[in-house]
Amino acid sequence: MTLLYTEVEEELRASVRDLLADRCAPDAVLKRAESAAPYDLELWKTLAHQIGVAGLLVPEEYGGAGATAREAAVVLEELGRAVAPVPFLTSAVLATKALLVAGEEDLLQELAAGDVTAALVVPLAASPYRPLPETVAVGADGTLSGEVRAVAGAEIADVLLVPVGSALYRVAAEHARVEVVPSLDLTRPIATVGFDGAPGKVIGHFERERVLSFGAGLLASEQLGVGQWCLDTTLAYIKERHQFARPVGSFQAIKHRMADLWLDVVRARAAARNAADLLAAGSEDAGLAAAVAASWCSEVALHVAEEGVQLHGGIGMTWEHPVHLYLKRAKASEIALGTPGAHREAVAALADLPGPV
Repeated sequence: MTLLYTEVEEELRASVRDLLADRCAPDAVLKRAESAAPYDLELWKTLAHQIGVAGLLVPEEYGGAGATAREAAVVLEELGRAVAPVPFLTSAVLATKALLVAGEEDLLQELAAGDVTAALVVPLAASPYRPLPETVAVGADGTLSGEVRAVAGAEIADVLLVPVGSALYRVAAEHARVEVVPSLDLTRPIATVGFDGAPGKVIGHFERERVLSFGAGLLASEQLGVGQWCLDTTLAYIKERHQFARPVGSFQAIKHRMADLWLDVVRARAAARNAADLLAAGSEDAGLAAAVAASWCSEVALHVAEEGVQLHGGIGMTWEHPVHLYLKRAKASEIALGTPGAHREAVAALADLPGPV
């Protein structure tokens, strides 16, 4: 095992970063976040068709890239650095993993082609370690009725994957009622998804813990990207901002704070890379590594973003500076796919560590 990036991963990173630098600059994200349509579907099409990220986790026999969680983690890291408003996590990671576990081949081929987007209809805050709320029921005629709140990626999905008990249903988006609701994260909207006798098709078995733990382990890489951008941007700012005829970054108190942030991000990278590597290998310790990464990286991303806002001074408190988008992404993703506390409880159980008395 190695936590270092391979040559292929670095090439993938460079391709994604160059595209995002050209098409997803902070001012463009700010402008889109203030609009009624925050998702950048043209950027997503380019990522899906030209770089192939939509089918990154799809096996080659289904038309995908046949890559692993390591490559997906690299993409998420770069998307986190840009808070890119694209459905990679919801479609190419969560929905794709659910389909892989269920063994659905036809939809995997459609996703790999990049022409279809899917969303897993579970609350964004759903925990891998607790049962999902049973808010959707299946009628005698096989239709679905009910409502699921706080679903990410549903408003732009062509296909909805709906877990009902242990079964996974496929529902066409036009048969659902999708209502976007206010979200703290302006770059990842959430929606209430309703079904009123919607026709659904059972496509396989849904393994909640396996799918959501996989998503949480990879979300840590996105959180790493958020933290890295905040660290880099804040460092650049304190070198340029002068006070008392000196760069504010030359003050000892600021140096100490930045050193602590750097150590936090370095440790977050180790945790996120370890989770991605073990998830890619299908290790029996993958669940433990995912819980460790999710717990640590979520809190690091939020802390670095908060410090970034403070160390930017007055400009950091304005809507014109993009740092608030990163703070909101960090806060929203802190509770996504399990809170830090839930992951720490899982770590205690998986590692057989006694909790505090």
